[in-house]
Amino acid sequence: MMNDGSNGGVRETLSTLFEAAHRTAHPSVCLPAHLPPVPKGGRIIVIGAGKGSAAMAVAAEAHYIATGQENKISGLISTRHGFGLPTGIIKILEAGHPVPDANSIVGAERAIALAKSAGPNDLVLCLLSGGASAIWAAPVQGVSFEAKQALTKQLLKSGAPISEMNCVRKHLSEVKGGKLAAAVYPARLLTLAISDVPGDNPDEIGSGPTVADRSTLADARAVLEKWKITPSPEIAKALADPANETLKAGDPRLANSTYEIVAAPRASIEAAATIARELGYRVVSLGDDLEGEARDVARAHAEMALEAKRKHEKVAIMSGGELTVTVRGDGSGGPNQEYALGLALALDGATGIAGLAGDTDGIDGGGGNAGDPAGALVFPDTLKRAKAANLNAAKFLENNDSTGFFRPLGDLILCGPTQTNVNDFRVILIDP
Repeated sequence: MMNDGSNGGVRETLSTLFEAAHRTAHPSVCLPAHLPPVPKGGRIIVIGAGKGSAAMAVAAEAHYIATGQENKISGLISTRHGFGLPTGIIKILEAGHPVPDANSIVGAERAIALAKSAGPNDLVLCLLSGGASAIWAAPVQGVSFEAKQALTKQLLKSGAPISEMNCVRKHLSEVKGGKLAAAVYPARLLTLAISDVPGDNPDEIGSGPTVADRSTLADARAVLEKWKITPSPEIAKALADPANETLKAGDPRLANSTYEIVAAPRASIEAAATIARELGYRVVSLGDDLEGEARDVARAHAEMALEAKRKHEKVAIMSGGELTVTVRGDGSGGPNQEYALGLALALDGATGIAGLAGDTDGIDGGGGNAGDPAGALVFPDTLKRAKAANLNAAKFLENNDSTGFFRPLGDLILCGPTQTNVNDFRVILIDP
């Protein structure tokens, strides 16, 4: 998964911890126990979206084939470009992420049509994972796809946390904010979700297409104002139209809808923590819901690591959540790589400290391609090797070019799509 080179022992340990984190949340591991039986006299209609949804479809197919019920299931899953997998029954459609594309509209509209086709004896099974907010994009009436796409790009560059981004996006969608559940009603609906959001709130996972929404149109307008985003006239009009309000708790169209989280960041961090403890580290978990500017969080974590070193403690500092990057330069990278670059600068070559930051879906920002890095590693000699290669770490950080910094060092995490998504995983190992 990671390039060979110096720091072999700690590199291998960091790799092992990262792999444990994302493998724990793989659909083949976490999904089968939650799959429902086929309803008597009916069928299961599978719909869904997200970075892990193709693997969820594969796991679901295998389950129903093993139980001799494959002729009772059908459906369509949307996933990110490059994340598709071969299936025999459930169709797979690849769409844009983090910026939606034409297939994002096609997938959302076909999901709505399948939802509406459910009869009284049928069960709609929604397989949902992080990334669905972009992968399913059916704009509300009066909003063009181009306007919504442009707004998504603005939000991504603003530094807004994912919860606030999704607040805006769900109020401009015909599928998010409980509206997919409304399309299923009165048929029965079961959502099985892999969480990628801080706090595991169902209305934030994939922008909550099948649950009540706590946010309002007023909240969405406030987000744009907070991040100094001036919306186009059609976006502004849509966010002022009460017809675009999302479903709220108590809405009768949610009466036949059930929701289960089958994997969450907390379990992935604990899987890695178990291994670290076996290796003699005292684990300090900062939680699975961290948010904030990547470089700022990195500086705070570096100080914690340096303090542990001063105390001669063997410690593993772990955290999850989803950090953000306020884009000011024209470089390439993502929040995990930028965190790693910020960490390297803050540690300033301190011996006995190494770290990793990676997105558990296998891709960290960048160009949105399946071959983009998942994150990066930091070692005591990172800055020394960079200087020898004529790489100025501070200038690369200023230009938001963390990929450009770590690639020549061989310290990018290059694993490709992991077929799940439980958000970011970060670990700093201190071994004085």
